Amino acid sequence: MIKKNSNYIRKIFNKVSYKYDFFNNFFSLGLHFLWKRKLISLLKPKNGEVWADLCCGTGDMTLLLNQLITPNGKVFGVDISEELLKIAQKKSQNLENTVINWKTKNIFDLDTKLMRFDGICMSYGLRNLNNVENGIQKVFLLLKDNGRAGFLDFNHSKENSLSSIFQKLYLRFIVVPISSLFGLKEEYSYIENSIKTFPKGAELISLAKKIGFKKVNYITLFGGQMGIFILKK
Repeated sequence: MIKKNSNYIRKIFNKVSYKYDFFNNFFSLGLHFLWKRKLISLLKPKNGEVWADLCCGTGDMTLLLNQLITPNGKVFGVDISEELLKIAQKKSQNLENTVINWKTKNIFDLDTKLMRFDGICMSYGLRNLNNVENGIQKVFLLLKDNGRAGFLDFNHSKENSLSSIFQKLYLRFIVVPISSLFGLKEEYSYIENSIKTFPKGAELISLAKKIGFKKVNYITLFGGQMGIFILKK
């Protein structure tokens, strides 16, 4: 059984932090930047709004949000990994205009009475929460009325589909062997196991509607390898 408790996830990402950006670029051939920009473009952040990038990692999407909501907005980059946030903070140090607030925190510990957002995004984070439905529920509570949210993550393809087969082969014979050279085999083996327990697109849609989101959409990218999940409260 895959471990999904927050301490385990924190340890994984603290350990991989020194190679996190390198591997993201290498294994995605740099395409993760395009997928993140696609997510942001669908959410349409505006100057003056308040946003949160949850499970923000090294802050790629936090920085994109910062460009769009300055000078009158505010963005919170939140992650449970102290080491990833250190890298994110370094990236933002030389920005001329920044409205970013970095927080080392489990997203379930965010106070929904004190923190409400016009929009929330999350890339490769929803899959790592110990309970996906509770994560979507938390996002619902953190959003203002008419707020929108978007998630980018691996798509859980139909078993034995070409997309599923390619995903397994790529992870097992490219990602894991290369990460093993850096002593990170266990950490990157985790990806395939986490996808197995991640709801498929139709299941995510059903969960979001049950929670109360008015508008829900799920699209796939890169031959079904990635999925973008867009919600409006």
